[in-house]
Amino acid sequence: MTASTAAKPDATPLALYAHFPWCVAKCPYCDFNSFALRGELPVETYLEALRRDLDAQLEWFAQAAPAALPLPARPVTSVFLGGGTPSLFAPDAIGRWLEVARARLPFAPDCEITLEANPGTIERGRFADYRAAGVNRVSLGAQSFGSAQLAALGRIHGAADTRVAAAELHAAGLTNFNLDLMYGLPGQTPAMACADVLAALELEPAHLSHYQLTLEPGTTFAGRPPDALPDDDSVERMLAECLAVFDAHGFARYEVSAHARPGARCRHNLTYWHFGDYLGVGAGAHGKLTLPAAAGPPRILRTTRPREPRRYGADPVTLQVTEVPLAQRPFEFLLNALRLVDGYEIADFTTATGLSWDSLGPTTRLLERGLLVTEGGRVRATQRGLQFLNELLIEYLPDPLAAVPTSPWPTIT
Repeated sequence: MTASTAAKPDATPLALYAHFPWCVAKCPYCDFNSFALRGELPVETYLEALRRDLDAQLEWFAQAAPAALPLPARPVTSVFLGGGTPSLFAPDAIGRWLEVARARLPFAPDCEITLEANPGTIERGRFADYRAAGVNRVSLGAQSFGSAQLAALGRIHGAADTRVAAAELHAAGLTNFNLDLMYGLPGQTPAMACADVLAALELEPAHLSHYQLTLEPGTTFAGRPPDALPDDDSVERMLAECLAVFDAHGFARYEVSAHARPGARCRHNLTYWHFGDYLGVGAGAHGKLTLPAAAGPPRILRTTRPREPRRYGADPVTLQVTEVPLAQRPFEFLLNALRLVDGYEIADFTTATGLSWDSLGPTTRLLERGLLVTEGGRVRATQRGLQFLNELLIEYLPDPLAAVPTSPWPTIT
């Protein structure tokens, strides 16, 4: 299969996500679809499964939505290789997968191609090979520069590994890289959290992701919380003081947990936050596609893949597709859009969901409480709203009695 149809300039962009589910070890806080590697990495069989998965999805879409713009006519503006730890796969393997995807979908000339990497899994000089394979952006999981905090998080790397990896990125010309940091860690004080941010800034990344440690259901930490977790007041001070450090160093906060130098916002994540369309391939991957309707609201489809790698590898072509019901669309849109510091355009809400913005019942109440503000046709969360974003979003959860889903699209094999 080849991308024989040229991308139209006005075609709605598409993002592509590929999931690589293995890690050297499973971190106790992690709720992502990842599995500790046992034995050898099944490189060839997994790459073949990804190829079959992508082919099956393109063929399914062509048959299920013949009147819609074909996916190979939509420019791919970003590719994200996530995990797990994709950097366990050698540059040659990553390059071959990108060639497979590029042969089937038209990559935009400036397509952002991100590889997630763990500082503890990168061999010296390897980033130059990833760049030669097509990667032009890297997201490095630093998490902290404190040895006690890294040990408490179960990380397999040390702060020195992160510094070496960042130097390798610069040497390879991959200066558009992100560092993941966490705060609210065991034994951490506000001063230590700020020291982590300053240590990260010294490495000259283009982007920083700054997440609070949360005890997610189903994780080791949820069952056995670590000792010496900071209290809520301390965590609140950490965030406030870290935000001041970001501002002082020219890193603009454009999303709840994302900070970037000018021009370095993550294009792939912006697709999610703008409720855009993306294909998801790999074990546990999700996708979202919008089908314009001749009349009435568009159809919004969600795709899912089996989570367990062996089950996925045995059958990478069976795709479960469901349609997002009208009652659930406001929450799904706002769950993403209100993460953005600039919020969203009211007109974009209507276009994306097919619903009137006036139908959002809780909005007036949230405006009065100072959690939302409207400006020039845009809606955004206030600083207080961003601080209590989960509580804000709960207001938009659909009535369980009203949110009766439409019949799922049939499983396609």
